[in-house]
Amino acid sequence: MSASETQVLAERAARTAARRGLRAALGSAVAPLSGLLFVVLLFWIYGLIAKPDAAFLSGFRMALIAKQTAIVGVGALGMTVIVASGGIDLSVGSILALTSVVLASALRAGVPPLAALALTLATGTAAGALNGALVTWLKLVPFIVTLGTMLLFRGLAEQVSEQKKIAADAPEWLATLLDPPLAGSWQLVSPGVWIVIALGLALALVLRSTVFGRHVFALGSSEATARLCGLPVARLKIAVYALGGAFMAVAGVFEFDNLNRQASPSSGGGLELEVIAAVVIGGGSLSGGRGSVLGSLAGALMMTTLRSGCVFAEVPDPVQKIVVGAIIVGAVAIDRLRQRARSLRA
Repeated sequence: MSASETQVLAERAARTAARRGLRAALGSAVAPLSGLLFVVLLFWIYGLIAKPDAAFLSGFRMALIAKQTAIVGVGALGMTVIVASGGIDLSVGSILALTSVVLASALRAGVPPLAALALTLATGTAAGALNGALVTWLKLVPFIVTLGTMLLFRGLAEQVSEQKKIAADAPEWLATLLDPPLAGSWQLVSPGVWIVIALGLALALVLRSTVFGRHVFALGSSEATARLCGLPVARLKIAVYALGGAFMAVAGVFEFDNLNRQASPSSGGGLELEVIAAVVIGGGSLSGGRGSVLGSLAGALMMTTLRSGCVFAEVPDPVQKIVVGAIIVGAVAIDRLRQRARSLRA
Protein backbone atom coordinates (compact mmCIF):
# COMPACT_ATOMS: atom_id res chain seq x y z
CA MET A 1 0.00 0.00 0.00
CA SER A 2 1.40 3.40 -1.03
CA ALA A 3 1.94 6.30 1.38
CA SER A 4 -0.89 8.29 -0.24
CA GLU A 5 -3.34 5.41 0.19
CA THR A 6 -2.27 5.02 3.84
CA GLN A 7 -2.83 8.74 4.42
CA VAL A 8 -6.27 8.57 2.83
CA LEU A 9 -7.24 5.63 5.04
CA ALA A 10 -5.93 7.43 8.13
CA GLU A 11 -7.90 10.57 7.30
CA ARG A 12 -11.02 8.47 6.69
CA ALA A 13 -10.57 6.72 10.05
CA ALA A 14 -10.10 10.08 11.79
CA ARG A 15 -13.31 11.44 10.24
CA THR A 16 -15.18 8.30 11.28
CA ALA A 17 -13.88 8.60 14.84
CA ALA A 18 -14.86 12.27 14.95
CA ARG A 19 -18.40 11.46 13.78
CA ARG A 20 -18.68 8.71 16.38
CA GLY A 21 -17.45 11.10 19.07
CA LEU A 22 -20.01 13.70 18.04
CA ARG A 23 -22.82 11.12 18.02
CA ALA A 24 -21.72 9.90 21.45
CA ALA A 25 -21.68 13.45 22.83
CA LEU A 26 -25.12 14.21 21.43
CA GLY A 27 -26.45 10.85 22.62
CA SER A 28 -25.23 11.45 26.16
CA ALA A 29 -27.19 14.71 26.25
CA VAL A 30 -30.48 13.11 25.15
CA ALA A 31 -31.27 11.58 28.56
CA PRO A 32 -30.71 14.75 30.66
CA LEU A 33 -32.47 16.92 28.08
CA SER A 34 -35.42 14.52 28.11
CA GLY A 35 -35.40 14.63 31.90
CA LEU A 36 -35.25 18.42 31.79
CA LEU A 37 -38.25 18.57 29.44
CA PHE A 38 -40.19 16.23 31.75
CA VAL A 39 -39.37 18.36 34.82
CA VAL A 40 -40.38 21.60 33.07
CA LEU A 41 -43.65 20.11 31.81
CA LEU A 42 -44.41 18.66 35.25
CA PHE A 43 -44.09 21.96 37.10
CA TRP A 44 -45.65 23.94 34.27
CA ILE A 45 -48.78 21.76 34.44
CA TYR A 46 -48.73 22.01 38.24
CA GLY A 47 -48.62 25.81 37.92
CA LEU A 48 -51.59 25.85 35.55
CA ILE A 49 -53.64 23.79 38.01
CA ALA A 50 -52.51 24.95 41.45
CA LYS A 51 -51.04 28.41 40.79
CA PRO A 52 -52.68 29.94 37.72
CA ASP A 53 -51.54 33.42 38.76
CA ALA A 54 -47.87 32.44 39.14
CA ALA A 55 -46.33 30.99 35.98
CA PHE A 56 -43.48 28.57 36.49
CA LEU A 57 -41.60 29.80 33.41
CA SER A 58 -41.57 33.44 34.51
CA GLY A 59 -38.69 35.73 33.67
CA PHE A 60 -37.65 35.90 37.32
CA ARG A 61 -37.56 32.13 37.70
CA MET A 62 -35.67 31.62 34.45
CA ALA A 63 -33.04 34.15 35.60
CA LEU A 64 -32.78 32.36 38.96
CA ILE A 65 -32.35 28.97 37.28
CA ALA A 66 -29.67 30.40 34.98
CA LYS A 67 -27.79 31.82 38.00
CA GLN A 68 -27.89 28.52 39.88
CA THR A 69 -26.97 26.54 36.77
CA ALA A 70 -23.88 28.69 36.25
CA ILE A 71 -22.52 27.61 39.65
CA VAL A 72 -23.42 23.92 39.35
CA GLY A 73 -22.54 23.84 35.65
CA VAL A 74 -19.00 25.19 35.98
CA GLY A 75 -18.40 22.71 38.80
CA ALA A 76 -19.75 19.92 36.59
CA LEU A 77 -17.24 20.86 33.88
CA GLY A 78 -14.34 20.28 36.23
CA MET A 79 -15.90 17.10 37.59
CA THR A 80 -16.38 15.79 34.04
CA VAL A 81 -12.61 15.72 33.51
CA ILE A 82 -11.99 14.12 36.91
CA VAL A 83 -14.65 11.44 36.44
CA ALA A 84 -13.50 10.72 32.87
CA SER A 85 -10.00 10.06 34.25
CA GLY A 86 -11.40 7.52 36.71
CA GLY A 87 -11.37 9.79 39.77
CA ILE A 88 -13.85 11.62 41.94
CA ASP A 89 -13.66 14.77 44.07
CA LEU A 90 -15.80 15.18 47.18
CA SER A 91 -14.06 18.41 48.17
CA VAL A 92 -15.50 20.64 45.45
CA GLY A 93 -18.02 22.33 47.76
CA SER A 94 -15.26 23.14 50.24
CA ILE A 95 -13.02 24.47 47.44
CA LEU A 96 -15.87 26.77 46.39
CA ALA A 97 -16.16 28.08 49.96
CA LEU A 98 -12.38 28.53 50.29
CA THR A 99 -11.94 30.35 46.98
CA SER A 100 -14.91 32.68 47.56
CA VAL A 101 -13.53 33.53 51.02
CA VAL A 102 -10.06 34.18 49.53
CA LEU A 103 -11.58 36.50 46.92
CA ALA A 104 -13.59 38.47 49.47
CA SER A 105 -10.65 38.68 51.90
CA ALA A 106 -8.30 39.91 49.18
CA LEU A 107 -10.74 42.55 47.96
CA ARG A 108 -11.42 43.76 51.51
CA ALA A 109 -7.66 44.01 52.11
CA GLY A 110 -7.35 46.37 49.14
CA VAL A 111 -5.82 43.94 46.64
CA PRO A 112 -6.55 45.07 43.03
CA PRO A 113 -9.52 43.15 41.57
CA LEU A 114 -7.51 41.42 38.82
CA ALA A 115 -4.85 40.35 41.31
CA ALA A 116 -7.55 39.12 43.72
CA LEU A 117 -9.14 37.14 40.88
CA ALA A 118 -5.77 35.63 39.94
CA LEU A 119 -5.17 34.70 43.60
CA THR A 120 -8.58 33.04 43.74
CA LEU A 121 -7.92 30.97 40.61
CA ALA A 122 -4.47 30.03 41.93
CA THR A 123 -6.00 28.91 45.24
CA GLY A 124 -8.53 26.64 43.51
CA THR A 125 -5.88 25.22 41.20
CA ALA A 126 -3.52 24.56 44.11
CA ALA A 127 -6.28 22.86 46.12
CA GLY A 128 -7.07 20.59 43.18
CA ALA A 129 -3.39 19.86 42.57
CA LEU A 130 -3.05 18.88 46.24
CA ASN A 131 -5.88 16.38 45.78
CA GLY A 132 -4.15 14.90 42.74
CA ALA A 133 -0.77 14.77 44.46
CA LEU A 134 -2.20 12.99 47.52
CA VAL A 135 -4.04 10.48 45.35
CA THR A 136 -0.81 9.82 43.44
CA TRP A 137 1.74 9.81 46.27
CA LEU A 138 -0.33 8.04 48.92
CA LYS A 139 -1.79 5.61 46.38
CA LEU A 140 -5.19 5.88 48.06
CA VAL A 141 -8.58 5.85 46.35
CA PRO A 142 -9.75 9.37 45.47
CA PHE A 143 -12.91 8.92 47.56
CA ILE A 144 -10.90 8.69 50.79
CA VAL A 145 -8.42 11.44 49.90
CA THR A 146 -11.04 14.00 48.87
CA LEU A 147 -13.23 13.10 51.83
CA GLY A 148 -10.33 14.20 54.03
CA THR A 149 -9.50 17.32 52.02
CA MET A 150 -13.18 18.25 52.06
CA LEU A 151 -12.80 18.87 55.80
CA LEU A 152 -9.32 20.37 55.36
CA PHE A 153 -10.43 23.02 52.84
CA ARG A 154 -13.60 23.76 54.82
CA GLY A 155 -11.49 24.31 57.92
CA LEU A 156 -9.17 26.64 55.99
CA ALA A 157 -12.18 28.64 54.77
CA GLU A 158 -13.44 28.98 58.34
CA GLN A 159 -9.96 29.94 59.57
CA VAL A 160 -9.47 32.64 56.95
CA SER A 161 -12.97 34.07 57.49
CA GLU A 162 -12.93 33.61 61.28
CA GLN A 163 -16.18 31.66 60.79
CA LYS A 164 -18.01 34.80 59.62
CA LYS A 165 -19.35 36.08 56.35
CA ILE A 166 -17.00 38.49 54.60
CA ALA A 167 -18.42 41.45 52.69
CA ALA A 168 -16.21 43.31 50.24
CA ASP A 169 -16.50 46.01 47.62
CA ALA A 170 -15.97 44.83 44.06
CA PRO A 171 -15.99 46.56 40.67
CA GLU A 172 -19.13 46.36 38.62
CA TRP A 173 -17.70 43.89 36.10
CA LEU A 174 -16.84 41.43 38.87
CA ALA A 175 -19.92 41.89 41.05
CA THR A 176 -22.56 41.52 38.31
CA LEU A 177 -21.44 38.33 36.60
CA LEU A 178 -24.69 36.55 37.51
CA ASP A 179 -27.02 39.52 37.19
CA PRO A 180 -29.66 39.14 34.45
CA PRO A 181 -29.14 41.43 31.45
CA LEU A 182 -31.24 44.54 30.98
CA ALA A 183 -34.49 44.19 29.05
CA GLY A 184 -33.83 44.17 25.32
CA SER A 185 -30.10 43.53 25.76
CA TRP A 186 -28.29 41.43 23.18
CA GLN A 187 -26.78 39.31 25.97
CA LEU A 188 -30.03 37.35 26.61
CA VAL A 189 -28.47 35.74 29.70
CA SER A 190 -26.04 36.90 32.41
CA PRO A 191 -22.31 37.21 31.65
CA GLY A 192 -21.64 34.27 33.98
CA VAL A 193 -23.73 31.97 31.81
CA TRP A 194 -21.74 33.04 28.74
CA ILE A 195 -18.54 32.31 30.65
CA VAL A 196 -19.78 28.79 31.43
CA ILE A 197 -20.72 28.23 27.78
CA ALA A 198 -17.30 29.46 26.62
CA LEU A 199 -15.52 27.26 29.16
CA GLY A 200 -17.67 24.31 28.09
CA LEU A 201 -16.80 24.78 24.42
CA ALA A 202 -13.11 25.10 25.24
CA LEU A 203 -13.15 22.00 27.45
CA ALA A 204 -15.03 19.95 24.86
CA LEU A 205 -12.42 20.91 22.27
CA VAL A 206 -9.59 19.95 24.65
CA LEU A 207 -11.11 16.58 25.55
CA ARG A 208 -11.98 15.62 21.98
CA SER A 209 -9.16 17.09 19.94
CA THR A 210 -5.97 17.19 22.01
CA VAL A 211 -3.42 14.69 23.27
CA PHE A 212 -4.27 15.65 26.85
CA GLY A 213 -7.93 14.81 26.29
CA ARG A 214 -7.11 11.42 24.78
CA HIS A 215 -4.79 10.69 27.69
CA VAL A 216 -7.55 11.56 30.19
CA PHE A 217 -9.95 9.05 28.66
CA ALA A 218 -7.18 6.45 28.33
CA LEU A 219 -6.34 6.85 32.02
CA GLY A 220 -9.97 6.45 33.00
CA SER A 221 -10.44 3.38 30.80
CA SER A 222 -7.49 1.51 32.31
CA GLU A 223 -4.74 3.00 34.46
CA ALA A 224 -2.63 -0.15 34.09
CA THR A 225 -2.81 0.03 30.30
CA ALA A 226 -2.03 3.74 30.40
CA ARG A 227 1.14 3.00 32.39
CA LEU A 228 2.18 0.28 29.93
CA CYS A 229 1.70 2.73 27.07
CA GLY A 230 4.11 5.11 28.75
CA LEU A 231 1.64 7.80 29.79
CA PRO A 232 2.82 10.08 32.65
CA VAL A 233 0.06 8.87 34.97
CA ALA A 234 1.20 10.80 38.07
CA ARG A 235 1.49 14.16 36.28
CA LEU A 236 -1.74 13.49 34.43
CA LYS A 237 -3.68 12.89 37.65
CA ILE A 238 -2.32 16.04 39.26
CA ALA A 239 -3.18 18.06 36.13
CA VAL A 240 -6.72 16.66 36.04
CA TYR A 241 -7.46 17.52 39.67
CA ALA A 242 -5.77 20.92 39.32
CA LEU A 243 -8.04 21.67 36.34
CA GLY A 244 -11.06 20.63 38.40
CA GLY A 245 -9.93 22.97 41.19
CA ALA A 246 -9.57 25.85 38.73
CA PHE A 247 -13.16 25.35 37.57
CA MET A 248 -14.31 25.35 41.21
CA ALA A 249 -12.46 28.64 41.72
CA VAL A 250 -14.64 30.13 38.97
CA ALA A 251 -17.65 28.72 40.83
CA GLY A 252 -16.31 30.44 43.96
CA VAL A 253 -16.28 33.77 42.11
CA PHE A 254 -19.87 33.14 41.03
CA GLU A 255 -20.82 32.30 44.63
CA PHE A 256 -19.35 35.65 45.77
CA ASP A 257 -21.67 37.35 43.27
CA ASN A 258 -24.60 35.15 44.23
CA LEU A 259 -24.29 36.23 47.88
CA ASN A 260 -24.27 39.90 46.85
CA ARG A 261 -20.55 40.58 47.21
CA GLN A 262 -20.17 38.37 50.24
CA ALA A 263 -18.41 35.10 50.99
CA SER A 264 -19.47 32.51 53.52
CA PRO A 265 -17.32 29.64 54.84
CA SER A 266 -20.46 27.48 54.87
CA SER A 267 -21.11 27.89 51.13
CA GLY A 268 -21.13 24.85 48.88
CA GLY A 269 -22.48 22.36 51.38
CA GLY A 270 -23.85 19.40 49.41
CA LEU A 271 -22.68 20.90 46.10
CA GLU A 272 -20.49 17.87 45.41
CA LEU A 273 -23.57 15.66 45.23
CA GLU A 274 -25.31 17.90 42.69
CA VAL A 275 -22.16 18.21 40.58
CA ILE A 276 -21.49 14.46 40.56
CA ALA A 277 -25.16 13.78 39.79
CA ALA A 278 -25.06 16.22 36.86
CA VAL A 279 -22.02 14.44 35.40
CA VAL A 280 -23.49 10.94 35.81
CA ILE A 281 -26.89 12.01 34.47
CA GLY A 282 -25.03 13.56 31.53
CA GLY A 283 -23.46 10.24 30.55
CA GLY A 284 -20.29 10.19 32.65
CA SER A 285 -19.24 6.91 34.24
CA LEU A 286 -17.98 6.70 37.82
CA SER A 287 -15.72 3.88 36.61
CA GLY A 288 -13.93 6.32 34.31
CA GLY A 289 -13.26 6.44 30.61
CA ARG A 290 -16.42 8.29 29.69
CA GLY A 291 -17.75 11.84 30.07
CA SER A 292 -19.57 14.48 28.08
CA VAL A 293 -19.35 18.25 28.47
CA LEU A 294 -22.72 18.81 26.79
CA GLY A 295 -24.31 16.04 28.84
CA SER A 296 -22.90 17.41 32.11
CA LEU A 297 -24.21 20.92 31.40
CA ALA A 298 -27.61 19.46 30.51
CA GLY A 299 -27.56 17.45 33.73
CA ALA A 300 -26.68 20.57 35.73
CA LEU A 301 -29.58 22.45 34.14
CA MET A 302 -31.92 19.58 34.98
CA MET A 303 -30.80 19.50 38.63
CA THR A 304 -31.21 23.25 39.16
CA THR A 305 -34.57 23.30 37.35
CA LEU A 306 -35.77 20.48 39.59
CA ARG A 307 -34.72 22.38 42.71
CA SER A 308 -36.39 25.57 41.52
CA GLY A 309 -39.54 23.61 40.66
CA CYS A 310 -39.65 22.08 44.13
CA VAL A 311 -39.47 25.56 45.66
CA PHE A 312 -42.20 26.74 43.26
CA ALA A 313 -44.40 23.82 44.33
CA GLU A 314 -43.57 24.51 48.01
CA VAL A 315 -42.13 21.04 48.47
CA PRO A 316 -40.60 20.78 51.98
CA ASP A 317 -36.81 20.80 52.13
CA PRO A 318 -36.58 17.23 53.54
CA VAL A 319 -38.63 15.95 50.60
CA GLN A 320 -36.38 17.87 48.18
CA LYS A 321 -33.36 16.10 49.64
CA ILE A 322 -35.11 12.74 49.28
CA VAL A 323 -35.86 13.49 45.62
CA VAL A 324 -32.29 14.60 44.85
CA GLY A 325 -30.89 11.55 46.67
CA ALA A 326 -33.19 9.23 44.72
CA ILE A 327 -32.05 10.83 41.44
CA ILE A 328 -28.39 10.32 42.35
CA VAL A 329 -28.94 6.68 43.27
CA GLY A 330 -30.98 6.13 40.12
CA ALA A 331 -28.33 7.77 37.91
CA VAL A 332 -25.56 5.60 39.36
CA ALA A 333 -27.73 2.49 39.00
CA ILE A 334 -28.39 3.31 35.35
CA ASP A 335 -24.66 3.85 34.84
CA ARG A 336 -23.95 0.38 36.26
CA LEU A 337 -26.58 -1.19 34.03
CA ARG A 338 -25.04 0.51 30.99
CA GLN A 339 -21.62 -0.84 31.88
CA ARG A 340 -23.01 -4.33 32.38
CA ALA A 341 -24.74 -4.18 29.00
CA ARG A 342 -21.50 -3.07 27.32
CA SER A 343 -19.62 -5.91 28.99
CA LEU A 344 -22.14 -8.45 27.73
CA ARG A 345 -21.95 -7.06 24.19
CA ALA A 346 -18.16 -7.19 24.34
